[in-house]
Amino acid sequence: MRTEEAAAVVTGAPTSNSDGNPARPLRWTVDEFHRMGDMGWFEGRRVELIEGEIIEMSPMGSRHVTSVHKAGRAIERAFGRGFYTRVQSPLIVHRRTDPEPDIAVVRGDIEDYAEAHPTPADTVLVVEISDTTLERDQGSKSSLYASAGIAEYWIVDVAARRLEVRRQPVAMPDQPFLAGYAQTQIFAATQDVSPLAAPQAAVRVADLLP
Repeated sequence: MRTEEAAAVVTGAPTSNSDGNPARPLRWTVDEFHRMGDMGWFEGRRVELIEGEIIEMSPMGSRHVTSVHKAGRAIERAFGRGFYTRVQSPLIVHRRTDPEPDIAVVRGDIEDYAEAHPTPADTVLVVEISDTTLERDQGSKSSLYASAGIAEYWIVDVAARRLEVRRQPVAMPDQPFLAGYAQTQIFAATQDVSPLAAPQAAVRVADLLP
């Protein structure tokens, strides 16, 4: 474990090469990132690993928290047995990327992930609650999830009180992770939406909002 470098990343201190020049950003693996967490480096902070870089997430306001828990409850009801709704938990995209989406719906049950976090192959829906992070959720996060092949991505736009539903991940060379979603639909708070993996269910957009 590269303890000194890890401490510099967590405290925000700059790292340097042996000649005193600023070092290039360190690229961590998921295993290293998890060990750092186990050692307490991120105590009191919300962080995720994106392409080997440790990203500190913004603190959550009360509206964001309320929406996360309302959405989690509504989505869990919609999917029912055979699916597990994870709230703000790791999703291993690849060996250097470990985001924590606000909500991820995965196949199976809670016990299936006792030894390892889910991967995109397990995931049928990812949801981000966008209170102050809309630009990022519509941009780099959308491209990241599309690059992982996640079939459906929802963005709960708190300010506009609407839901963006993105589907059909495809290659898009101009996007940050070289992929995006071919289809985007907008649903108002008064409308219902049926997830691809639970077409028999209807989720009311208002039930996702604070």
